[in-house]
Amino acid sequence: MDHSRTPLFDALLRHAAQNPVQFHIPGHKKGTGMDPAFREYIGQNVLDIDLINIAPLDDLHQPVGVILEAQQLAADAFGADATFFSVQGTSSAIMAMILAVCGQGDKIIVPRNVHKSVLSAIIFSGARPVFLSPVRDRNLGIDHGITTRSVRRALERHPDAAAVLVINPTYFGVCANLKEIVDLVHEYDIPVLVDEAHGALIHFSDRLPMSAMQAGADMAATSVHKLGGSMTQSSILNVRAGRVNIQRVQTILSMLTTTSTSYPLLASLDAARRQLALHGRELAERTVRLAQEAREAINKIEGLYCFGEELLGDEATHDYDPTKLTIHVRHLGITGYDAENWLRERYRLEVELSDMYNILCLVTPGDDAESLGILVEALARMADEFRHTREVKDVVVRIPEIPHLSLTPRDAFYGETEAVPLTESAGRIIAEFIYVYPPGIPILLPGEVISQENIDYIVEHLDVGLPVKGPEDRSVRQIKVIVEETAIS
Repeated sequence: MDHSRTPLFDALLRHAAQNPVQFHIPGHKKGTGMDPAFREYIGQNVLDIDLINIAPLDDLHQPVGVILEAQQLAADAFGADATFFSVQGTSSAIMAMILAVCGQGDKIIVPRNVHKSVLSAIIFSGARPVFLSPVRDRNLGIDHGITTRSVRRALERHPDAAAVLVINPTYFGVCANLKEIVDLVHEYDIPVLVDEAHGALIHFSDRLPMSAMQAGADMAATSVHKLGGSMTQSSILNVRAGRVNIQRVQTILSMLTTTSTSYPLLASLDAARRQLALHGRELAERTVRLAQEAREAINKIEGLYCFGEELLGDEATHDYDPTKLTIHVRHLGITGYDAENWLRERYRLEVELSDMYNILCLVTPGDDAESLGILVEALARMADEFRHTREVKDVVVRIPEIPHLSLTPRDAFYGETEAVPLTESAGRIIAEFIYVYPPGIPILLPGEVISQENIDYIVEHLDVGLPVKGPEDRSVRQIKVIVEETAIS
């Protein structure tokens, strides 16, 4: 296919050039009805193409023209049989792929360290999750992928599962043996769904891990905006025909998607696909080189450690994406949260996430030697300030065991509830999510029995200032639990 073309973006430019008189939404009408200060800042070009699904511009819900062409080009670029654009992030794409294959009571095998969108889809569908424990790195204090062994055990116990979901790569860039897992699951004729939110570049370079489509997965939700150059909130859902009904996927995604779809976001996906298809290999090569140079420089700073190929070798660490710089700061006697704040306050430098022991920095095609030089300089200054000034504590991985699921997440979420103090909730069934965001991995989800270990873990995160979210009470002092019936005497 001719990947130099951008059918949707070009159609928007042609339409804007005609300067039509608009009697349709959006009401700002090329910015003239908008706050002048905002209009001046954001610029006229983007306002000219902030349009709606009028006939010349096609309709994302039932594409037959330029959007369909743009999606077909994306499918070719990413090795899929069909690709759908999402203007509601990868979260909607993940929900669509689960809802397309799971219904009420169906089992879905998922890693415990999934994004909250997976659990949202499980609630909406009424499915029952079968959780796999990710491998925990007790040196770094993070979770990696799942093992083929754990998937095999789950399939032996639940051969009737409707789907298996895999994260590839993890937020920290680590991959299990995806091809091996896909082949195993397909022996049971079960579809494999992949959360590929952090893998937009991997399809375009041999120096990066294998992509979901290359591994033969049935569906993959990919955040083009995270690493692939499109605008925030724009993502794609790649689908392989066979075990999945492509038309049903389109229907489900349409049910989840606004009818007022953003054409600037859609056009950015069209243009990002062109750049990746034509120049993805050299962009990825350059990005990997810059990241590796930064990794080497960081590892020369006393008190810091940024893992690389030495981490590989186990089932859960089959491969890794070197463009993710996970920087272990524990030996400075500080938390990742401390490091994030220091870098923000002293260098106006923002990281992707922080946890108890690490910060994560993403290197993308938008970086250059100058930006990474600033990062290395800032880290060196931070290390100089904190080194040998505080007690260095051992890594304590106190991630609680996966709680007992007493009710399906759907039944608990919609059940009769009451609010109780978090510190007094041990033994109760939670009716809402509690997770740390980023990355959005659950500590508790609706239907699980709360343990004292869960409570202690949440309080520890709150005490050090990490972003615990989910409950309606944003202070996380009160949580919603299922009302217990009082015995009649």
